[in-house]
Amino acid sequence: MKKEIRVEDAASPVDQLIKLTVKDLEKLPPPYDKPGMEPELTDPKPEWREKYATDLDGYIAIDLPWKPQNKEEEERLIKSFLSGLNKLLTKEGNWTFLQPLLLSLEYCAKCQTCSNACPIYIMSGKQEVYKPTWRAEVLRRIWKKYCTPAGKIFGKFVAGDIELNAKTLLRLAESAYRCTLCRRCTQTCPIGVDNGLISHEIRKLFSQEMGIAPKALHDLGTVQQLKVGSSTGLTPDGVRDIIEFIEDDIEEKLGKRIKIPVDEKGAEILLIHNAGEFLSWPENPAAFAILFEEAGISWTLSSEQVAYDAVNYGVWYDDLQLARVAAKHAEIANKLEVEKIVVGECGHAHKAITVVADRVLHDDIWIPRESCMPILWDIVKKQKINFDPEKNNFPVTLHDPCNMVRLMGVVEPQRKILRKLCPQFREMEPHGVYNYCCGGGSGFAIMTSMNFPEWRNAIASRMKFKQTLEAFKDCLDPSINKYLCAPCSNCKGQIRDMLAYYKAPERLSIYYGGLVELMVNAMVDLEEPFIEWEFH
Repeated sequence: MKKEIRVEDAASPVDQLIKLTVKDLEKLPPPYDKPGMEPELTDPKPEWREKYATDLDGYIAIDLPWKPQNKEEEERLIKSFLSGLNKLLTKEGNWTFLQPLLLSLEYCAKCQTCSNACPIYIMSGKQEVYKPTWRAEVLRRIWKKYCTPAGKIFGKFVAGDIELNAKTLLRLAESAYRCTLCRRCTQTCPIGVDNGLISHEIRKLFSQEMGIAPKALHDLGTVQQLKVGSSTGLTPDGVRDIIEFIEDDIEEKLGKRIKIPVDEKGAEILLIHNAGEFLSWPENPAAFAILFEEAGISWTLSSEQVAYDAVNYGVWYDDLQLARVAAKHAEIANKLEVEKIVVGECGHAHKAITVVADRVLHDDIWIPRESCMPILWDIVKKQKINFDPEKNNFPVTLHDPCNMVRLMGVVEPQRKILRKLCPQFREMEPHGVYNYCCGGGSGFAIMTSMNFPEWRNAIASRMKFKQTLEAFKDCLDPSINKYLCAPCSNCKGQIRDMLAYYKAPERLSIYYGGLVELMVNAMVDLEEPFIEWEFH
């Protein structure tokens, strides 16, 4: 029988709390229920153990060599952590989420309703350290024991027996990056405890106070975006070149040239894409350009630094970086004198600029921000463009991006479009606000260092792949082409990796892509498909 891992084990001297194996994972439906069809999960390299935090489960999300090498370094780490924790619990130090954090730390019935809602916990074979309550309880006990007056006097009698040492902090930091911040746990909690928020605040503490965060989110993420213009490294000159390429591609396929508006003052809409679309899926911004042109919408893109990239990785780990990026987006939108910002197909960008940024964008730079989804549905509903659904007559299912759907409530526009334009549309189960994360949320999709992608594909995205197979259970035959619609750039990146990991394209003929591509391909005026699906 598997030994239960207690919260107290967070400070245990063992090298790692759990070692995952393929046998630990729950079985998926056919055709992935046969031995040998999944890659084995590997141990970390010995040299990694010396400097990186492998103590939780052997995997590395925080790709910094921050493991203390002596007692003096350990003491500095603990002192810095407690300083950050005390700041996190003050109004001055936590201007975004203080009240829900305090309430979530104060109350937990330990009923484990949240664990049963967590796809990572379930699909890991129910490993204790992946319970939403595990990392929350570690922080809760540290807080009560080291940061409250009663805890400082009575210690373990108040908070339970947990020691604050290097191993505790190494495991706590890594455990915050075993959560996609999808908030499914919060949604199901009978008393409203937000364990997803606690994970976020742990990340924030380590980043803002201690300078510890995955390079993909910080150094190559928000820092690079503010310095260069995009987290992808795409510069203003680069984006102008890509826009010109997109215009040429549209002309070649449509037989007419569409001039994509860039830096035009006074347009109704400033459309901001995830810059990953320009580099990896240029057909997506091309499709937006075609639809907005044909529907007569007043819009523009920006080529100014930061404003052509809707990405805001600060929303996942660092409030200060979030504020810097969001303020830049709003500043440039106001400079262009547009009426509102509209976010393209990027889930976290939706939440960052339209919800969380409300705490940042004060009167002098405030501007309306909206999702593209209602605008796209309006095009279909009001028949601003003529569509032929038969052009999309193949099985289609929809992935609901967590930040856009569960955390913002943008649920119906995208599925109304699919019901109109895709005769064989079928829902995943569960769907809408009860959806499961793609497995790449909270930054996971772009975190590719060391052995983290293995954990991400084998564990974090496992439930999404299970859902995908179930949605297409009546047409798994590889001779039938199938389309997984994911209207989010980060989700697409993870779904691409997920399908490759499970060899789904060649075994099952499943392709993925966004929503606007389906819309353009259904246009009556197009004699040939604008986008040729890469079906196998």
